[in-house]
Amino acid sequence: MLQHFCSAFHYTFKKKYVQMKKMTPKEEEILRHFWTHGPLFIRELLELQDEPRPHYNTLSTIVRILEEKGYIGYKVYGNTYQYYASISKEEYRKKKLKNIVDTYFGNSYRRVVSALIEEDELSIDELQDLIEELKNRKGQSNDTVSPVYHQL
Repeated sequence: MLQHFCSAFHYTFKKKYVQMKKMTPKEEEILRHFWTHGPLFIRELLELQDEPRPHYNTLSTIVRILEEKGYIGYKVYGNTYQYYASISKEEYRKKKLKNIVDTYFGNSYRRVVSALIEEDELSIDELQDLIEELKNRKGQSNDTVSPVYHQL
């Protein structure tokens, strides 16, 4: 059952993702603002910051770093720039998960699931529910399920 689940889970992430450049927690926070609010000018982004707010130039530098890393794009309006997320939240989540699996679990989704079960973060019942969801998504019936499903 675990083997099939891991294979099916890995299948959903089988695209080769380009290695993401690491972000600081502040950079991730700023990127989340773009996902939530859409395109923003630096002044608008500054207003969204918690007190004490960073200086305008500091925030502008962080946004430029995000742009250099490929997470942010911009449009020019005269002598000012409006910035926007160039990666969707979903795409970022998938790439980050892939990176974690590659780095900490030897690119093995089976190891991830095993670790979740060992740490009591995922129960056998929850795993079985996930397998059922995967089977439903793929349109499989119980008749075509491998015997490995019934081993847990």
